Amino acid sequence: MSSIVIIGSSNVDLTVRVPRIPLKGETVIGGEPKTAFGGKGANQAVAAGRLGGNVLFITKVGNDSYGKMMHENLLKEGLSAEGVIADASRQSGTAWVCVDANGDNSITVMPGANAALTIDDVEPYLDVIRNADYLLMQLEIPVELVGYLTDFAFENGVRTILNPAPAQPLPDSMLAKLYAIVPNENECRLLCGADACGTVGENAALLHSRGVGNVIVTLGCKGSLLCNSDGVVHVPAMKVDAVDTVAAGDTYCGALCVALAEGKSFPEAMEFATKASAISVTRHGAQASVPYRHEIR
Repeated sequence: MSSIVIIGSSNVDLTVRVPRIPLKGETVIGGEPKTAFGGKGANQAVAAGRLGGNVLFITKVGNDSYGKMMHENLLKEGLSAEGVIADASRQSGTAWVCVDANGDNSITVMPGANAALTIDDVEPYLDVIRNADYLLMQLEIPVELVGYLTDFAFENGVRTILNPAPAQPLPDSMLAKLYAIVPNENECRLLCGADACGTVGENAALLHSRGVGNVIVTLGCKGSLLCNSDGVVHVPAMKVDAVDTVAAGDTYCGALCVALAEGKSFPEAMEFATKASAISVTRHGAQASVPYRHEIR
């Protein structure tokens, strides 16, 4: 059985480099678009697999050329084809990614088949999920499915880690069943809603008070912050020359899950994830930027 089950999106990314991210109403001339593999779920699955995790990835793609390409890519990455579901009625998910001269990005996602992943689709995998150590999900699949699986995992003693992106308000009943949540600073503020405070530490503490066992907020070049019943821990970032931040957060989540599955403490797992994501931002692309285990020093 897989110790880590990852359920989420698979996309083909169409990336264009621009001098700066366009403002509202502005046209910016970019370079030639490049096609690569992405989707938060797939990125995190590839990261966990390359970093040594025992992973089953469950996703839905279209029965089209992009779907076949993504299927073949996951096999090439050493991930099982068992969890890839083809939907003949939907196009595969795609994303337009703008990357500016500083390596920052703006992403528009067209969900396609990802939005059609249902409870019926995952039912054949419930035994695998029940016997996993960790379940990692994001919000590029229907939130109703995420809620259902969070309940199922909680009832069966499986630790659920949620990367709440793209961010949306979540009920306290769901938050209380999460072993960990990994938002960035803006996502953390949005999750807090009208009760959001002035500092990231206060917002993380608020989410913890709503029932999340472990709140980890990624802060980009400022590192990441953990808030749990033991208090607050800050893990600094590594100083690198960033060229592309696409999939840095996904690399962090996949690496974090692998380290926790290996028995590391949260601060130790965060340090491991920080090293992995630091390497990823020195490279272009989403999955192409994800490091392998032997590269982590």
